[in-house]
Amino acid sequence: MRGLGKLTLINILLYIREPIATFFTLAFPPLMVVLFGAMYGNEPSARFGGYGTMDISMPNYAGMILGTVGFLGIPITISGYREAGVLRRYRATALRPLTYIVADVVANLMMTLLGMVALLLVGWLLYHVRFEGNAFGVIIAFILGGLTMFSIGYLIASLASGGRTAQVIGMAIFYPMMFLSGAGIPIEIMPEKIRMISNFLPLTYVVRLLRGLWFGDAWGKHILDIAILGAVLVVGTLMAARFFKWE
Repeated sequence: MRGLGKLTLINILLYIREPIATFFTLAFPPLMVVLFGAMYGNEPSARFGGYGTMDISMPNYAGMILGTVGFLGIPITISGYREAGVLRRYRATALRPLTYIVADVVANLMMTLLGMVALLLVGWLLYHVRFEGNAFGVIIAFILGGLTMFSIGYLIASLASGGRTAQVIGMAIFYPMMFLSGAGIPIEIMPEKIRMISNFLPLTYVVRLLRGLWFGDAWGKHILDIAILGAVLVVGTLMAARFFKWE
């Protein structure tokens, strides 16, 4: 546990030293709030069930944070560490390989939670966004969504030949998914055909679950979302473990 704690702290410090990862986790979603809030405001709209644009965008942007870390941060970092021989050195230490993986997951979860706090502060201070759910339930859903996105990220890192390849794969998957899943643009304003495509994207179910719980839905109303995320998490974890390479 002592080694796990120290390794987690080191991973957090390394994360903060990476400007691109830090920007997209901590700064980009709040900037989206400022930008789109300035464009659309937060006036109640019938299209959004009486909520404002920023009200419904907050859980969407939380999903965006998870997708950014899962599809961009983790694959690029892990692949880069493998290329630089860092993973090989980790494996040569007295710590178990699982300890490194757990420390990395915990560090990424803590950074995403910090990004969510920054997002909420900006939304509340500028637009008085509404929250009607249970905070603990939303955090649990956020962690479930995060672990699911992370499992895909580790799978990409396991299959990619290097950091640049992981970056290309992650960007090719994430950016279309961000806009098609409702994480970047509210799903309500999209054409029906786009909404049908969104049903095949895992990030869509992260956004649906977060958004539902954000506005007070019971967990029972999101059994399908939870089941799909759980299935993706299990399959992604097993495949990442099968193909993961330390060097």
